[in-house]
Amino acid sequence: MKKIKVLVTDDSIFMRKLISDLLQDHPDIEVIASARNGAEAIEKVKQLSPDVVTLDVEMPVVDGLEALKQIMAHSPVPVIMLSSTTSSGSLNTIMAIENGAVDFVAKPSGAISLDIYKVKEELIEKILLAASSNILSLRRRKKEEKKAQPTKVPYSTIDLPAENRKWRKTIICIGTSTGGPRALQTLLTALPNSLNTPVFIVQHMPKQFTKSLAERLNSLCSFPVTEAAHSEKVKNGTVYIAPGGFHMEVEELGGELYISLNEDSPLKGHRPAVDNLFTSLSKIKNIRKIAVVLTGMGADGAAGIRKLKESGHTVAIAESDQTSIVYGMPNAAVQTGLVDRIENIEDIAEVIQQYTL
Repeated sequence: MKKIKVLVTDDSIFMRKLISDLLQDHPDIEVIASARNGAEAIEKVKQLSPDVVTLDVEMPVVDGLEALKQIMAHSPVPVIMLSSTTSSGSLNTIMAIENGAVDFVAKPSGAISLDIYKVKEELIEKILLAASSNILSLRRRKKEEKKAQPTKVPYSTIDLPAENRKWRKTIICIGTSTGGPRALQTLLTALPNSLNTPVFIVQHMPKQFTKSLAERLNSLCSFPVTEAAHSEKVKNGTVYIAPGGFHMEVEELGGELYISLNEDSPLKGHRPAVDNLFTSLSKIKNIRKIAVVLTGMGADGAAGIRKLKESGHTVAIAESDQTSIVYGMPNAAVQTGLVDRIENIEDIAEVIQQYTL
């Protein structure tokens, strides 16, 4: 098997050595070079054509975000960001994903993380995933401005938009992982300013990063986007993002909806988990649910789709393989046989509106 060629970029010589040593332990990875800042990374990408690049977010000369922009513009390659958990570091990481990074890994203890070994398995897993991701074909697709035509699944006979059933409320719930921040930006900014339904989102992401994600999306959308709080009363026209490290569930009390957060054990390695959110919503009656599964690794959300469909009154939408960075979670949802629509990310907002008229 051909080894994955990796370029490691960090302004600390200690970090470059530590990260390189960790990666070299894996039989399928070869660290072909290192760079001490973004400017060097840009040049070495051109010279060496690595399969994957790791970029530190905060670096002198040219920082990780600017280096990423230039790499994606001139020599596109899958990129994994390494970030501190500071407010500025997490916000820049969110913006990096918007600008083409496949994913990120949070450094355990700041810029010089001598305990980087703690995230060794996560880093290796994400490098392997990045090497097989859809990021380069998506860049070509965007550049050529060709709109792919995904497979269409017929509307469910129960949930046609023209149906005359009167619903007490409609809610939208979204689950996503790898590539999610960019997909969420595309979807949410295409929803109407007059959005009058609550939206619940589970994005696989650590603490602090979900807060930065909410703040970033809030700055781009015409309706409020916030990190959810425990016991918060749900408002129409507001988007709630599950905070990292907490499962988010929704419950009905006295005819009103409230958010419930808990630190129960991770589900399939995730907390928050999409399945927890979807399952909690399946228990709420006489409310139409629109469940959306976007790009991501794994199968989180598939079991929740089953629960929602068993309870009835649910429209299930999955992102297509043409626009997913990783077609794991959407594919798992599709494999249930319960998905009503498979759509490119840029079309999902329009489909949602068909069901919220």
